[in-house]
Amino acid sequence: MASTTVNPTRMELTRLKKKLVTATRGHKLLKDKRDELMRQYLDLVRENMEVRVRVEKGIRSANTNFVIAKAGMSEEILHTALMAPKQEIYLKPSKKNVMSVDIPVYEYSTRTADANDIYSYGFAFTSGDLDGAVQSLSDILPDMMRLAECEKACQLMAAEIERTRRRVNALEHVIIPETKKNIKYITMKLDENERSTQIRLMKVKDMMLEEAHKYSER
Repeated sequence: MASTTVNPTRMELTRLKKKLVTATRGHKLLKDKRDELMRQYLDLVRENMEVRVRVEKGIRSANTNFVIAKAGMSEEILHTALMAPKQEIYLKPSKKNVMSVDIPVYEYSTRTADANDIYSYGFAFTSGDLDGAVQSLSDILPDMMRLAECEKACQLMAAEIERTRRRVNALEHVIIPETKKNIKYITMKLDENERSTQIRLMKVKDMMLEEAHKYSER
């Protein structure tokens, strides 16, 4: 049933018809946006799972090498070897817009381009397993950056999908049906008023004809 607070006038009817056109167009655009967000979200989730597997594999390899290195070296030598890192990483965060969602992008650079600068120690008193652990962590750094991007992007896109879904549902189940009911209500009221006016005009016409007939008989 349409709201009784609606003013049944032609101006209100015109306004509601324009509102219905806008709401219908907006509903279609939001549905398309939601579907595209879902597609890109699922692509990101799949990539996130693949990158996470690589990162976890690299971390396990590094942990294994660290355990073996610790078993073959004294704790003092191990701590001294890793106490002062030689290489530095500079992180530059930025954003890219995907379907009105600002997705983070992480770019990094190293202080030097020399690949051997990841080793902050000499090789005389350290084991090859420690070298392998450091190398494993260095190798998975790009994947760790990408994993951070994917994780945050998935969170942001999931939140945007939920907001878009609520808007679509509000348009589909509340605004559009209510607007249609109000349009129907106003149309019926206007038709009823028009019929009432016509009936009154016909009665007035009959009365005028009757008066004219009586006058002619005199």
